[in-house]
Amino acid sequence: MNLTEWIIAIMEQLGYVGIALLMFLDNVFPPIPSEIIIPSAGYSASQGQLILTGVIIAGCIGSLLAAALLYWVGYQFKQDSIFRWVDRYGKYLFIKSSDVKKSLDWFEQYGHRIVFFGRMIPALRSLISIPAGMSRMPFWKFMFYSGLGTIIWTTFLATVGYYFGENQALMHQIFSKVGYVIITIVAVLISWILYRKHLRKTRS
Repeated sequence: MNLTEWIIAIMEQLGYVGIALLMFLDNVFPPIPSEIIIPSAGYSASQGQLILTGVIIAGCIGSLLAAALLYWVGYQFKQDSIFRWVDRYGKYLFIKSSDVKKSLDWFEQYGHRIVFFGRMIPALRSLISIPAGMSRMPFWKFMFYSGLGTIIWTTFLATVGYYFGENQALMHQIFSKVGYVIITIVAVLISWILYRKHLRKTRS
């Protein structure tokens, strides 16, 4: 049984609870991608097995629970302890301490907005919550930005699965193009932030 078949089997057995569980795992275990989970659930909704709104809500709940857990980990533990744990056990989650360090650098350099965009970028989605907690970002603000990004991304994935689930080639093409769009938006945002910082330095 491959990964896609396993994901579909979980959803068939557990329904919305299975979707929430899989999206929780997606955020703490990157090899389980939301790009398979939610479109598959969206396609099931198009076949009358699930309700599209329920798919979106379940997916968002699972993602945000995982985000809150990882935020708590970053908030409660010292940086050295987190890096030591990742060095020892991160290989089982396909995470390296350099990845955590990179996401922390991104967070410190580009601010809270990166949480919003990070919810739509696979690799960053699993890591950005920890630096948010480590930096003591207000929890309400973290959940607000996370919620916005999660709702947008989950709704998009579910809708694509609902309307294009039978055409896997077209669906993957849509995801690849959207990935480039998101990366472009993030690049523009970063450039704008750096430009503003440069202006402040020149004025001071």
